[in-house]
Amino acid sequence: MPATVVVGTQWGDEGKGKLTDLLAREMDMVVRYQGGHNAGHRIVVDGEAFALQLVPSGVLYPHITPVIGNGVVVDPGVLFEELDTLESKGVDVSRVVVSGNAHLIMPYHQEIDRLTERFLGKNALGTTKRGIGPTYADKAARVGLRVQDLLDEKIFRQKLEVVLHEKNVILNKVYNRPSVLFDALCERYLGELAPRIAPRVADTVALVHDALEGGQRVLLEGAQATFLDLDHGTYPFVTSSNPVAGGACIGSGLGPRDITQIVGIAKAYVTRVGAGPFPTELDGDLADLLVQRGHEFGTNTGRQRRVGWFDAVIARQARRLNSLTGLALTKLDVLDTLEEIKVCVAYEADGVRYDYPPYHQSVLHDVTPVYETLPGWGEDITAATSFADLPADARNYVRFLEECVRVPITVVGVGPGREQFVTPS
Repeated sequence: MPATVVVGTQWGDEGKGKLTDLLAREMDMVVRYQGGHNAGHRIVVDGEAFALQLVPSGVLYPHITPVIGNGVVVDPGVLFEELDTLESKGVDVSRVVVSGNAHLIMPYHQEIDRLTERFLGKNALGTTKRGIGPTYADKAARVGLRVQDLLDEKIFRQKLEVVLHEKNVILNKVYNRPSVLFDALCERYLGELAPRIAPRVADTVALVHDALEGGQRVLLEGAQATFLDLDHGTYPFVTSSNPVAGGACIGSGLGPRDITQIVGIAKAYVTRVGAGPFPTELDGDLADLLVQRGHEFGTNTGRQRRVGWFDAVIARQARRLNSLTGLALTKLDVLDTLEEIKVCVAYEADGVRYDYPPYHQSVLHDVTPVYETLPGWGEDITAATSFADLPADARNYVRFLEECVRVPITVVGVGPGREQFVTPS
């Protein structure tokens, strides 16, 4: 059976958790393929909100095998806190498995993350300070510790001793901070965390391939989004991994031919957290209205998100980068009260029109959005159960975005609840 990828097409927070939860009812396995606990997914089921960080969104279905793939970086303590919380709410978490090749976030990663951001001052990247970037850096430098190392005390101690020698020099000499203690880390990770994670560790590459070869349906779920991608995002204001659809192969162990459906997700407007270019950004009363109506605050950090009009320029680029087969549009209801709605259809800079983002960052920072204005619909759409239930102007807005992005919109979110979506015919 082919696999499906769900990918964000903006700067994150598009609603990947809800869409993954929606698609998961038809799947057998959901695989998280990159990122860490720096991005949260919020799913509302029967009025109860579930905030997921590391556990794949499909965990809420009893028939799903949730897999944390090799491309994810894992803080075991955070993972167990999340599993314990889900279990306390009656969710069966016994099926959650973790790749032995996933890298471990260690306390020194988090300390270095915090210190680096502080020393960057006004040039700070706006990271969540969860240690994600330093963990991926150690992975690339080949000094990282992996989940499988927790299963071999001798190897864990040897690797930790080598890496701590370097990290403590940095902490002491560069940042004037105390050393991270070897014995304390060994006691926590080998004594407390290893016994709990051991039953969940698996060869997830084999697990996913066996599922596909056995006729099961696999859904691949990323964190963050296209324009936070390390290679294709608005560098350096990006994450430290590859959220684009191509990253799903690397982070899960599947090959490109195993994937036949790639569903992008976009809000009916755009949001961004932290620093970085944002051509359609709004401010003032309109921005405040969208923030309040859209509850635009980070699931994990609580940080207020920046908001702006829908940007068809980056959406087209996301279509290219991900080979999108369809697009899910979320939070259309947030625009219910607006008299008119703008859509950025192109950029202009120095007399040049851009239908796709300019490759040079200096140009991107100085572009002027070219807008088209559409009428709002001025009524509550949260009770809609079919696309035909939507006001004509709401339907026209969806169709206009579809034409601008040049990919079919297959799902439209009309509220935060699990069932609050409609399907355009």
